[in-house]
Amino acid sequence: MTVAAPSANGASTASRPATPRPVQRPPKALELIRSADRSEALPPSAPESASAAVPVQPPGFSPEQLAALSAPLNRANVRQREQGRSRVSYLEGWQVIAEANRIFGFDGWQRQTIAVRCVAQAERLIGARGTSRDQKSGWGVTYTARVRVTVTAGCLTPLVREGSGAGHGIDVDLGQAHESALKEAETDAMKRALMTFGNPFGLALYDKRQREVTSSAAPERPTAQPRQALPAPQHQERSATAAEPPDQAAVPAPQQDAGLLPLDADTIRTLHGAIRQLPRPLLEALTQGFRKRFSIPEEAATIADRIVQKRHHDWIEAFLAQHQPSRAAEAFT
Repeated sequence: MTVAAPSANGASTASRPATPRPVQRPPKALELIRSADRSEALPPSAPESASAAVPVQPPGFSPEQLAALSAPLNRANVRQREQGRSRVSYLEGWQVIAEANRIFGFDGWQRQTIAVRCVAQAERLIGARGTSRDQKSGWGVTYTARVRVTVTAGCLTPLVREGSGAGHGIDVDLGQAHESALKEAETDAMKRALMTFGNPFGLALYDKRQREVTSSAAPERPTAQPRQALPAPQHQERSATAAEPPDQAAVPAPQQDAGLLPLDADTIRTLHGAIRQLPRPLLEALTQGFRKRFSIPEEAATIADRIVQKRHHDWIEAFLAQHQPSRAAEAFT
């Protein structure tokens, strides 16, 4: 077959043979099989967005948060007041808010007043009883409130806790009495809601023996003034049997129970790793012994989040040393 090539002025020129097209043959069955095998062996191409590093959000509270929530309550934060014929221990509202900000983060929790009600308002005398001269007429007001606290724990569904509280306001001015009662009721309800998260929010105070309330480190005492030397005659005349007050420097400072000290995150991870490597029968024995030793309720699904103090570490170390000495040496060296 020949085709005519057009000239520059449009006239036809001599014809030339056309280039023959290659013959397309169908692929053989063996080639199709090999092609399919090669396509399956190749890994799927990752999308471009997957190349960027995506931070992984923890599934719940971090080890540091769990340690803070399970730590004993610092007695330095506890206040006392007279109530009836007894003294009660409590935490101030600002202290509870500060602990929530420290443990959950400033953006990790929120509170909402969902109900408030004035349940009492009456005139009353204000002042010391029995001395009518110092008493004056005023108002007594009582409010109840319900507050909802929402806490974010990693990528889990936000935790919601609610608490109810009451507040009393006594003032000569009726408006001031309402304000005091309303604020106190909201604060009381918030504390009761946060209390469900553990000792830092006052849970330890509900134990009459306050076993989870520990003394803080001894505060730094002001520098003692140098004691003036007594005149020699007076010093010699002092009776040897007279009771002399002890030197303050010789009085030992109260020591914190070392077993209640919180564990750091690395130690907690090491303990979890050592426990996970145990065979099934030994793991069950450790879990049951730990629950019994530290009075962990049966409804608690796991003991992992309860391993937060030095006494927990020491007990587990002793258990492993008794049942598997070689593995205990490897885990804690």
